[in-house]
Order: sequence, then C-alpha cells, then structure tokens
Amino acid sequence: MTTASARTPAAARPQHITEARSVQWLLIGLALFFLGVVLVLPLISVFTQALKKGIEAYLAAVIDPDALAAIRLTLITALIAVPLNTLFGIAAAWAVTKYRFRGKQALVTLIDLPFAISPVISGLIFVLLFGSRGLFSPYLEGMNLQIIYALPGIVLATLFVTFPFVARELIPLMQAQGTLEEEAAMTLGARGWQIFKRVTLPNIKWGLLYGMILCNARAMGEFGAVSVVSGHIRGQTNTLPLHVEILYNEYQFSASFAAASLLMLLALLTLAAKSWVEWKHGREREAQGKEDSVHAD
Repeated sequence: MTTASARTPAAARPQHITEARSVQWLLIGLALFFLGVVLVLPLISVFTQALKKGIEAYLAAVIDPDALAAIRLTLITALIAVPLNTLFGIAAAWAVTKYRFRGKQALVTLIDLPFAISPVISGLIFVLLFGSRGLFSPYLEGMNLQIIYALPGIVLATLFVTFPFVARELIPLMQAQGTLEEEAAMTLGARGWQIFKRVTLPNIKWGLLYGMILCNARAMGEFGAVSVVSGHIRGQTNTLPLHVEILYNEYQFSASFAAASLLMLLALLTLAAKSWVEWKHGREREAQGKEDSVHAD
C-alpha cells in the first residue's frame, strides 16, 4: 500500500524542518546579538581596560611577582587536579557502564553532587574538616600537616568542584557504545588492561579529551571554593582569579584587568582546543561513515 507521504510530491511537502527565511534571519540575529552582548563586549572591555594605561603598565602588571606566583599556583593546581579527575572519571565511567552492581544510581548521583552544591559551601566543608578547629585538626597537628590556607586545600577544593566533568562526558558515550566489543575481545583472550588500551580507549579518546579540556578550564577559573580555603595570602595562596579580585578591591583597575586578560586568553585557548577536538572527531566520524558505506556496497 502506498502511503500518503509517498504519494505527495517532494516539492509539495510541508517544510516542517526548515523555517521561512525571515524566521531564520530573526533567530540568527537574536543569537548573534545575545552572543555579542554576553561574550564579545565583555571580552573587548577586559582588553580595553587592561591596555588603558599603555603596554608598559600592562606588562608590568603581568610580570609582577605576585601575578607570576598566582599564575604558577593556578597551573600547579590544574596540573594536579586534571590528571586525578581524569583517572577518577575513567574509573567511574568504566564501573557505571561495564558492570551491574547495587548502588549504581547512587554513585551517578554522587558524581553529580558538585553541580548541586555552591562552590562556597564546598570550600566551607573542607574548612570544617581540615581547619584549625576542624574534625581532623588534632591528627593534622600531630603530623604537622597544613591543609587549609595552603596548596593541599586549594587542590582539594578544585578537585571537588571539577571531578564530575570527565565522568559525565564519558558515561553517556560509553553507555551508547555498549559492551559488545569488550566482550568480543575477552572471548578472544584479551585481559582487562589490553581490552581498555586497544578497545575502550580508542573509542572514548575524543570524549575523554573533551572532558579534560572542560575540567582544566574550570580548574583554572575556579573562584568560590578556592577563595574559602586559600586565605588570600599574596604570593603564596592566591590563584589568578583571587589575584584579580584583590587588585580590583584595591582599586588597581588596570592591573586587575591585565590579570583578568590572562584568564581570558586561557579561556580562548580552551575554546580553540574544544573546537579542534570537535572538528577532529567530526572528521573521524565522517571518514568512518564513508568506510562503512564502501564496505556495505
């Protein structure tokens, strides 16, 4: 039996996918206007204010010892937090998608917990646990360890607010891929590490890289949780976002915007890396689709 859609000529079919040209331009214009107001104008404003007193003042603010210390601490924190969260994300995604066990949904809920808690509250939690009057303070004093107002506290706070990113990128991807390839590799005699290295990792590499990029961006730009546990000690516990805040509160607007421009540059680099990953992944999927069509023919 011929359906109604088959009897209808292609030119006479209702355009249920494409809108009228005027609607298209209206939507595109609204998107570009919103993008300009929310993203482009602040970006221009930051660099304009940063260079307001000239390039010499800008470079002086960037190479200031306190600014360099803040940059160094920000990079160290990201270099510690991102690999650890990557390992956790891979392990959590592997456990959630490849095994059946009680409490799986509870684990997924706990992974999403930092998205539901204010970063300031998460920083306060670490103060209550590791501060001078915290729950573990007697043990820390006995071992002469300082967590709060030091690098370990900053790393812990950053780890807490960033650990969902890699896991949440990998879990849907690995769920969609299923377990057939891993089971086939196991049937052929491959062991756990061989299965992960030769089967799972190639399938998740772009999602993994994308999650690491997002995790790194949040780690470098985190303010709320780090502000609570850092102590705002110049040259020691100030990350770059905290350094910007201190300079702005001291009415050093040009220097604060100069430091903020470094964060903007990091954001642009992150955006470029994200776009490259998406482009590379799209090219790979396109090539795989052509190869599959050739084999099908």
